[in-house]
Amino acid sequence: MLNDFSWNMTGYIPKYPVDSFGADIRPYVAERIFQLEPEPPTVNSLNEYILSALQEKNLMYFSFLLHHYEPQLNKRTKSFLGVDSGDLYDTDRFIDIKLSCREQMLQKLMDYDPAKGAEYATYIFPFIRDAMLRFRMGEEKWSVSSLTNYKMVRSMAWLYHNTKDAVSEFAKKYNCDLALAEEYLKVVRGIRNQQPFYVTGEDGEETGEDVALDDTWNYADILWNGIQAEKVQRAFEKLNYREQTLLEKRLAICMTCGRVGSWKNRPTFEELAIMFEGSTASGAERAYRKAVDKLTELLVAEGALHAVRLKQKSKTKRKKKIAAAIYEYQADCDGEWGEISFNFENGTAEIIQLADWDTMITKYFANQAISYLLNCENEKLPKETLVAFEL
Repeated sequence: MLNDFSWNMTGYIPKYPVDSFGADIRPYVAERIFQLEPEPPTVNSLNEYILSALQEKNLMYFSFLLHHYEPQLNKRTKSFLGVDSGDLYDTDRFIDIKLSCREQMLQKLMDYDPAKGAEYATYIFPFIRDAMLRFRMGEEKWSVSSLTNYKMVRSMAWLYHNTKDAVSEFAKKYNCDLALAEEYLKVVRGIRNQQPFYVTGEDGEETGEDVALDDTWNYADILWNGIQAEKVQRAFEKLNYREQTLLEKRLAICMTCGRVGSWKNRPTFEELAIMFEGSTASGAERAYRKAVDKLTELLVAEGALHAVRLKQKSKTKRKKKIAAAIYEYQADCDGEWGEISFNFENGTAEIIQLADWDTMITKYFANQAISYLLNCENEKLPKETLVAFEL
């Protein structure tokens, strides 16, 4: 039992301590909460840390493992958040997920048997996935009796959107009768009406294939969310035929019934270009992006969502990367512009001037802009973009 273990960290301190009562946690710090100072002693294999932890019953060695394993855990957490949608870099939630994974890693430590040949990092891999699923299961508006049932529901969702006969395929996969498979299908259909649903692929990993997402806002969530549907429908009807077709085809969603199709079968931009003769793939993509922005502006006008418009005013490069930049931002596509200064080398930002000089409302828009740009890959920092969100 872990009760027999000590966790003596004498001589080591967190390299980037988190102040729970201070300002918002920066992404740079959120990715380094397990980093120690000084550096842990060098070993030939990370598994040596786990073997030492088990032999000496000292979880200090477990902390040494986390110090080196954190980049991989960050990668998996980002992948999970990318499928999960919402705020792609909510640092509080980012840290909560990592701590959930750490708890699972600790709980499974005593079950690890090095004699079976697998290193601890390999052994713990599926349990980390389970920890993330369990974290989301606790957040979502619907619930099931266990993580096993939760996975089966998601498996049915995948089959429903990727096979012709989901009930038969599910019954075959789980060796159950058709009546039970039908019950799982009813659950899946009911969940789709409550909130966006992210399914698990056949390999057990998360996939966003059945979710109608643009990279800037959650279209499916807004579309069929109670009273919002009327606002979306009115906004959509103001688009021209080409814009409507581009959105429906590329987002794999039917605006008449709200059914979300599989992203695996959605048309490429090359195929969309063929639909509109005389266009190229890049032209179709630009047209699609413009349609997204136009619909976003219409939805803002309807009060269905909010948006912050960003324009790069200036930038400073160092070693082919943008080291710093100043962005202008506008709240809800209207009014006076504000300015934000970014230092991308250390992941910080400073509001120079609030849009509309409003300290109560537009500061929230500024924070959304900061969160979005600090999360962008450096080479993909936009010159101009429109970021939508819900308050």
